[in-house]
Amino acid sequence: MYDVAIIGGGPAGATLARLIGKKYKVLLLEKRSWEKAGSKKEKCCGGLIAPDAQLMLAKFGLGIPKSILVSPQLFAVRTIDMDNHLERFYQRHYLNVDREEFDRWLQGMIPAEVHKIQDCVYKSYEIREDGIEVKFHANGKEYSEKTKLLVGADGAFSKVRSQGFGKWPSPQLYVSIQEWFQTQGDLDYYGAIFDREITDFYSWTIPKENAIILGSALKPGRNAVRKFELLKKKLTSHGFEFGKSVKRNGTYLLRPLSCKQICTGNDEIVLIGEAAGFISPSSAEGMSYAFRSALALAKSLEIGTEEVQARYRENTNSLKSNILVKNMKSPVMYNKTIRKYILQTGVLSVEIENNAENTICCLR
Repeated sequence: MYDVAIIGGGPAGATLARLIGKKYKVLLLEKRSWEKAGSKKEKCCGGLIAPDAQLMLAKFGLGIPKSILVSPQLFAVRTIDMDNHLERFYQRHYLNVDREEFDRWLQGMIPAEVHKIQDCVYKSYEIREDGIEVKFHANGKEYSEKTKLLVGADGAFSKVRSQGFGKWPSPQLYVSIQEWFQTQGDLDYYGAIFDREITDFYSWTIPKENAIILGSALKPGRNAVRKFELLKKKLTSHGFEFGKSVKRNGTYLLRPLSCKQICTGNDEIVLIGEAAGFISPSSAEGMSYAFRSALALAKSLEIGTEEVQARYRENTNSLKSNILVKNMKSPVMYNKTIRKYILQTGVLSVEIENNAENTICCLR
């Protein structure tokens, strides 16, 4: 029997496994295969590490290898307000990484003592008198293992959360669509696009070596793809030229509008990262919350697995407070009138010299 079984090997799951792997007998289940570059199950993510996540890497004493970084490294955000026909640049530093390589690097630091099973699909769990039975598929077969504590680190569309806490209020659900295009020339900023006709959240552009990512957080449903195509059309009229598409992918994304929508679990089933609802409601940044919630649970497990939930809830109070503050901040970003006033004042913005050189030119 395992002490802890972790479902999901992304930043939250891999970090928890790294922090507790030498103290406990740990099972880690991951649907991707870290040994296979370019996996069909690659994560739909822009691969930007925001300052809050950088701070957590600093607290862990970790430095990212050069091989994981991709150009360009970003020091500015281009805010495009399509509702008010306004633009501003703001200074903000993001680490631009190859997300698949970044996750592979995180899992490479997991202690050898952790039993990692990759390329598998978690199915369900059942609480029994002698422990929790975890069922999963791998290599075309069904397997089961027993554990004392089950940890859901399986993201926005968490099976662990839906199976164990289906009646718990859920954060607002979005579908994130991203499309990659080949580019020529340099694009040295992160683009944040606000357009109520497209979404009540936001869209983005991210440069990656010889490509640019266009993404958007959209309301789920039949209109999602149509809205994404409309976004491309509107940006084209704004000076963007989208040509040859390299690939398109998508995933679900959560937006907690209340701390009541955050579910940390119970003494048998614990949720971390986005599975718990820990993600920024203003920017959809989730990596720092993945790191922080994994660390909070690791600290909660320092004295054992029994009655861990009370300690974990206390250790995540600061995360909930942070999300509360971000929700208070959201009207400044997403209210058309307030955003217009802020952009018009130019407060905290920076002037870009030779701005004409920053025009996107994509290969047709």
